[in-house]
Amino acid sequence: MSKTTNKYSPEVRERAVRLVLDNPGQHESRWAAIVSVSAKIGCAANTLNDWVKKSEVDRGDRAGVTSEMAEKVKALERENRELKQANEILRKASAYFAQAELDRRSRT
Repeated sequence: MSKTTNKYSPEVRERAVRLVLDNPGQHESRWAAIVSVSAKIGCAANTLNDWVKKSEVDRGDRAGVTSEMAEKVKALERENRELKQANEILRKASAYFAQAELDRRSRT
């Protein structure tokens, strides 16, 4: 499992996204705004563009899976994986004890 670290705090991300979305007239295009703001905070323009898109999805301005829903799915997938592992352990234990009981009965 790979683990990434977030170089930028949520506050920095939110402020950068607000600077792009709340000031549409300051730049000739959205991409120009993204390039300008990303240079100021020191991140890649594509990274800021991803943050802006994610913010739009979360606000309902763009189609896609919201952050909240993605977290729920991730938690459910984790729970499902853990339950499958527990079921496999129980299945193996059940087979082991059933065989042990058969062995015990055949000896008597």
